[in-house]
This record gives sequence, C-alpha cells and structure tokens, in this order.
Amino acid sequence: MLRPKPLAKLERRLLAVAPWLLAISMLARTWIIVTGFGNESIDLYVYWSLAPHVLEGDLNQVVSPHSPPDFPLPFTYPPFGALVFLPMTWLFWGAAQWSFRLLTVLCLYWLVRVALRLVAGQSWTVDARMWRQRAILWTAVLLWMMPIFHTFEFGQINLLLAAVVLAALVARDSRVAGAGIGLTAGVKLVPAISGLYFLATRRWKAALWSVAAFAASVGLGFLVNFEQARQYWFVLFGDPDRVGPIATAHNQSLRGALSRSLGYDVGMSWPWIIAALVSTVIALFALRAAVRASDALIGVLSVQFLGLLLSPISWDHHWVWVAPLLIWLVHKKIAPWVRNTLLALWVPVMFLDVIAFQLDRQPTIWTISRPGWLSLVGWTYPAFALVTLVVVAWSCRSLKSHSGNGSENVRHTSGPAASSESVSSAGSSR
Repeated sequence: MLRPKPLAKLERRLLAVAPWLLAISMLARTWIIVTGFGNESIDLYVYWSLAPHVLEGDLNQVVSPHSPPDFPLPFTYPPFGALVFLPMTWLFWGAAQWSFRLLTVLCLYWLVRVALRLVAGQSWTVDARMWRQRAILWTAVLLWMMPIFHTFEFGQINLLLAAVVLAALVARDSRVAGAGIGLTAGVKLVPAISGLYFLATRRWKAALWSVAAFAASVGLGFLVNFEQARQYWFVLFGDPDRVGPIATAHNQSLRGALSRSLGYDVGMSWPWIIAALVSTVIALFALRAAVRASDALIGVLSVQFLGLLLSPISWDHHWVWVAPLLIWLVHKKIAPWVRNTLLALWVPVMFLDVIAFQLDRQPTIWTISRPGWLSLVGWTYPAFALVTLVVVAWSCRSLKSHSGNGSENVRHTSGPAASSESVSSAGSSR
C-alpha cells in the first residue's frame, strides 16, 4: 500500500519504537484487567476448575463456583475440549491465569504475523525486518481492540483458536492443515465452518484430514466416558440456552440481533432462516471472489464471518477475526473506497466499547426485547460483517491474481510465521 509521505514518516517513527509501544500496551492493559472486573478471568476459571470433571464423568452436571448470581456457568465445550484444558489444571490458579494471558499475547502476535505475511507476499522476503516491526506494532495496537481486550478480560480462548485456524488454513501440508481445523473444531465447534475454505480452494485432502481429526476428537471423548459424551452430543448439543442468554448485547450473531429486534428468541424460525440464507449467499460470493483473486486472507475471513453470523451465540469477544481484517484493509492494495469505507465502519466500533454501552442500558442479560434504537445498535457487528462481505464480493473481482497454479501447492516458509502467500485461483470457485 502506497502511503502519503506524512503517514509514511509517522509509520517509520512508530516502527522504531514498536517494542516499547508493545510493552506499554501490555502493562496498561494488564493494569486495567487486574484492577477491574476481568481480574477473575471468569471464563478461564470455568476451564480450569471444571476440566478435571471430564475424568470423573460428571462434566455436564457441574458449574463454576465463580459463576455470576444470575447465570451459572457450566462447561459448554465437547469433552475433548476439557481434555485439552487438563494440563492447565496441573498449575495453581495464579500460575494458570498468567500463563494463559502470556499465551494469548503470543497467539495475537502469531495471528498478526501470519496475516501480514499473507498481505505482504514477496515483499516479506525483500524487507522482512520492516514487516516484523509491523507485526509488533500491530500487536500493540490491537491489544486495545475491544473483542481482543474482552478475550483477555474473561480469559477466553478465541485468540488461541483463531491463531491455529489461520495458520492451519494456509499451511502447505494437507495433514497439518486438516488436523489443525479438525482438532480446533473438537475443542469448540464453530471452527468447523473453516472446512468451506478447503472446499472452495479444492484442497480435498485437507478437508478429509479435518473430518478425520474431528472424528478422532469426538471418539476420544466417547472413549473417556461414553455416557458423558453421549449426553453432550445427543442432548446438550442443540441447546444454546445452556451457553448463555440469546438476546444479551454480548451476543452479536444474527439470532441475537433478530431476537432483540423482534422481542422474542427467533430460534431457527423463518426470520432466522431467511437471514441465514441471505448471509450464506453473500459470504459464498465473497469467498468465490477472494479465491479467484488469490487472496487467501480475505477468503479465510469471509468464511469466519459467516460462522460468526450463523452461530446461535457469537459473543462479542468471538469477533477477534476483525483484527486481521483491519490488517488487510491497511496493507492490501485495494481500492481506496473499499479501505476508507470499511475502516470508517469498523475502527470506531472495535476501539470504543459499543457492547458496554448496550449492557448498561439493558434491564438484565435475560431481557429479550429492546427499544428500537437500542435494537439497531445491537446489529452493529453482524450488520457491518454483512456490509464487509458485500464489499469484498464486489471489490475482489478487480484484484489481480499473483499466485501460481494449484491450490494444494501453497507457498510457505519454515519458522514461526510459516504461511501461504497466496492460494491459486485456477478453477477454485465452488
């Protein structure tokens, strides 16, 4: 991306002090977290305190002892997710809490670095030092993005899963790519939609490996305790109320937004079905355009945004995928109107706490109906996601393909930032 001279000069100055800016951001955010509500890492405490129950057979019957008075917090992930969290429970709570926070920062940096690598293409090898500095600078800035801050505040696993998913989707080795997606879906189901990207890019082997890895994760849960796994997959799996209140402002899915607007939980009724079909069509057009333009990053984001829209519950901190979108908007060579429009929409929403604004004005987390203007504000994330997908579908048609042929032949490098630079567009539309 060509920048005006004043902006280029400012960027050089910021890059020179990027490590210091990251340190300051981490200290400032840590101070805010430990002196505020997030000191308890309430969701992390669910993982830490309840995961051992997977071995005792009562994982689905227990709730966190640190649950809010109006909402008992059970373990809502598949049994395999509890098995993944078991090693963390071997640490005492303070060590587990701070180790997980450090891991989350590293995952954010990884996510940023892979995203930058994808938009940089060949220029990454030409000026690797500058791009590494940009990765540090972006990490410092994105610590102030609300979904990322809330991920730290609650001790959520969103950044860990996002980092694994992005790296897996652009990995060259089909076994690594498929296993990464299958196992993350085994921990938390939403990443399973990432398989659409394998189908769109005709990575059949990766898609098969993802199914096999997911099946193995489910099978392991049954092996540990058959009745416990059976209850999850055949009784609790279709009950989103167990995860949380559908209409609270935290839920930024289509179902949450529609429920707030209509005054009742729409479930999978016609309003949701129509909205879901429209969203799916738009997202598939965006995915098709991105693949044809050999733009791996925006192709991945199109799929992830669709998953967030369709999921019954997409908490605001699940929207960490907006972070690589901002990177794409700033660094990708795209039409200025695309960049300016989407940045104008997302930046204020991501760096101002729109969710807290809504939470302060809802009677309880269980109240469904909202005043009209507050319902409109509650559409912010899903509405902007749909606008983004429409803009991507329109704008990517003009992007030049700059990759080689063969979607299985994804370029990569060894090392911590290994990722593809592009994905072939040859015959890869669905």
